[in-house]
Amino acid sequence: MGLFFDPFDNLLCILLGISFTVWFTSLLVFIIVPAIFGVSFGIRRLYMKSLLKVFEWATLRIERGAKEKNHLLYKPSNAIIAREPTSLEEEIKEIRRSGSNRDLDSASEFEMSDIFYFARRGVESIMDDEVTKRFSGEELESWNLLTRSNYNFHYISLRLTVLWGLGVLIRYGFLLPLRVTLAFTGVGLLVFLTSIVGLLPNGRMKNFLSEKVHLMCYRICVRALTAIITYHDRENKPKNGGICVANHTSPIDVIILASDGCYAMVGQIHGGLMGVIQRSMVKACPHVWFERSEVKDRHLVAKRLSDHVEDKTKLPILIFPEGTCINNTSVMMFKKGSFEIGSTVYPVAIKYDPRFGDAFWNSSKFGMVNYLLRMMSSWAIVCSVWYLPPMCREDGEDAVQFANRVKAAIARQGGLVDLLWDGGLKRGKVKDTFKEEQQKLYSKMLVGTQEDRSRS
Repeated sequence: MGLFFDPFDNLLCILLGISFTVWFTSLLVFIIVPAIFGVSFGIRRLYMKSLLKVFEWATLRIERGAKEKNHLLYKPSNAIIAREPTSLEEEIKEIRRSGSNRDLDSASEFEMSDIFYFARRGVESIMDDEVTKRFSGEELESWNLLTRSNYNFHYISLRLTVLWGLGVLIRYGFLLPLRVTLAFTGVGLLVFLTSIVGLLPNGRMKNFLSEKVHLMCYRICVRALTAIITYHDRENKPKNGGICVANHTSPIDVIILASDGCYAMVGQIHGGLMGVIQRSMVKACPHVWFERSEVKDRHLVAKRLSDHVEDKTKLPILIFPEGTCINNTSVMMFKKGSFEIGSTVYPVAIKYDPRFGDAFWNSSKFGMVNYLLRMMSSWAIVCSVWYLPPMCREDGEDAVQFANRVKAAIARQGGLVDLLWDGGLKRGKVKDTFKEEQQKLYSKMLVGTQEDRSRS
């Protein structure tokens, strides 16, 4: 029996060896080597255009099938309730006018009908507030053959179902193993090569090698996501001694930006695999890592950041001032800490195309591993990056005003909604100051009405 299976075993070993050789050679020639030299063969963009044609056909097929079966299609909307921009005083006067025939000038300081205004606004906020919907994935009007991306996914035709099944096989049978291999390759090379570079003495050669190693490894990681990135206005790229601030949608924002230029990262020291990566990276490049006990010390953090930007030989710092991930439809309040340092700020706007894969990380719903698997099993990550002109703090402008001006510029360039709300509301309760602000507006209206009558 052993002799009978020997030829079969030898043939199996030969086939496995050939498969591994072809796989590794293709990986090396088409992905790793181009990543080292920063070139692209255009395969990913051709892949993107092909996907768009398939998505258009699938969407048209769904619409036609819905018409044939008299089904209503779900159409996502950014707003459930239509509101007109009116002030609190105008709305309360309108309620009083509709509920009473008396002259408004002779109205008392308080009317029971005023309660309806606050009750209505409360119900509207529960049904459709502009904060919590920024922490859920963006719904698409078209279908991209992902069951998690459209409410209209149901059986339409045999061809459409076969196409969806073929897409599952391609994404999980070919793309996912390829991407996982590339991810481990990129991270492994980053840890190994930065540790080697870290052994060199400080100088121009070490900085040069560190930059090349970081760029190569990040570009391999970008290809692990099949990321198709379009960079605009590269003449405004952040320079040494500055601070780069960007809107935050996903942990992969770091890879997206770092694959086009080197940055000094800022963050808390972690354990496990992330800690190994951080310790190896800091050997080759002066990143700014904080211990858990140091993170809450604002003065210490500001001092470390100030010392870094004062040294013009060090890389620009990369910071996401929102402090949490937003679903790429808006930009929320920027924390003022990074704008108090007094350094030149280089704003960057990042806008993802959700048709190929939703890059938003809902950390309250998905863990990091689950999120990365979702990213690697999507069709692709497509985004645009705009480097905005550098901005400096103006005379008489405090840190909050400066942060709001930078945030407005990023929102305008990226086509995002500019919100004043704190992203911390993702996990925390509304601050009492927000409630007190409405109370002050109402009391101010009543006091103003009473003063006007006393004068007359």
